[in-house]
Amino acid sequence: MSLEHPQTPPQPRSTASSFFIDVIRFAFIALIIVVPFRIFIAQPFIVNGQSMAPTFDTGEYLIVDQLSYQLNNPHRGDVIVFRSPEDTSTFFIKRIVGLPGETVEINRGDVIIHNAEHPNGILLDEPYVKHTKIDSLRTSLKNDEYFVLGDNRQASSDSRSWGPLERELIQGRPLIRLFPLQELNLLPGSYKQDQ
Repeated sequence: MSLEHPQTPPQPRSTASSFFIDVIRFAFIALIIVVPFRIFIAQPFIVNGQSMAPTFDTGEYLIVDQLSYQLNNPHRGDVIVFRSPEDTSTFFIKRIVGLPGETVEINRGDVIIHNAEHPNGILLDEPYVKHTKIDSLRTSLKNDEYFVLGDNRQASSDSRSWGPLERELIQGRPLIRLFPLQELNLLPGSYKQDQ
């Protein structure tokens, strides 16, 4: 006859440790989903300054689409968020007026684009500009450069002062304006510009 030790039945986990494990599991799953979304697809952006007034004002909260420009090139008239060419830790929001390979001429505040379709130039229609600045310049863009301007030409640091914007500095475009709630909309500031 042999004696066997009675087996101890498994003890249920305590409620506290079960909760703690569930929280860790949830946090891990959230990180797997949220972090790649935040890094590669969309990020928040708060407008600071009046360079894009009246299209965007200080304090507006935007969600920036970072994926679209990984798949397609920006277009004339697009509002974009990008790293400053002078300090890449700073982000700006401006509108694209000149595309790669074009020549941008500003004549007393009017923006004229010279390209293959319009070698003599075409005057841009810019109904979003409410505050003009009477300045003049002419610059030709390389194959990876864009010319960007603020909608408020009187209060904008843009390609007029620091030159063309390199493609690699573009982060994305505003996808949603979340705040203020009365301004909530998709693709805020969008304007289809003739090429």
